[in-house]
Amino acid sequence: MGQAKPFRATALIVEDDVMQREMLCVLLEESGYRVIQCESAEAAERILDKSAGALCLMMTDVQLAGRMNGVELAHVAKDRNPRLDVVVTSGRPLKQPLPDGAKFWAKPWAPLDVLREAELAQLS
Repeated sequence: MGQAKPFRATALIVEDDVMQREMLCVLLEESGYRVIQCESAEAAERILDKSAGALCLMMTDVQLAGRMNGVELAHVAKDRNPRLDVVVTSGRPLKQPLPDGAKFWAKPWAPLDVLREAELAQLS
C-alpha cells in the first residue's frame, strides 16, 4: 500500500511584478503551500475555472497585465469559491468595491502579514 500524501494547501498568486510575485511564492512555498502563479487576471481566471474549490488563498495586485484588474478578478474568484480567502493589494487607494469577504492591503505590507493570512486561510 502507498502512503497517503499530506494535504498541502494551495495558493494562487496574481501579480505582474516578477520580483513581488516570486517573493510571495517563495514565502508561501517555504510555509508548506503549493503555489500557482500568474501575471494576468485572465490566466488566473482559467485556473479558477478548473480549480477554484481546491484553493485556500488568492492574493492579487490591482494593476495586472491584461484587460481585467485585480478587483474584477476578486469578484470572479468569490463567485467561483465564496469560501476562498481573497486579498487584494495596491499602492494606491481602491476605486472599485471589493466583493464581500475580500480584504484590501495597502502596499507595502509585511511578509509576516502574508504568513498570518496563509495560516488563517488554512483554518477556514
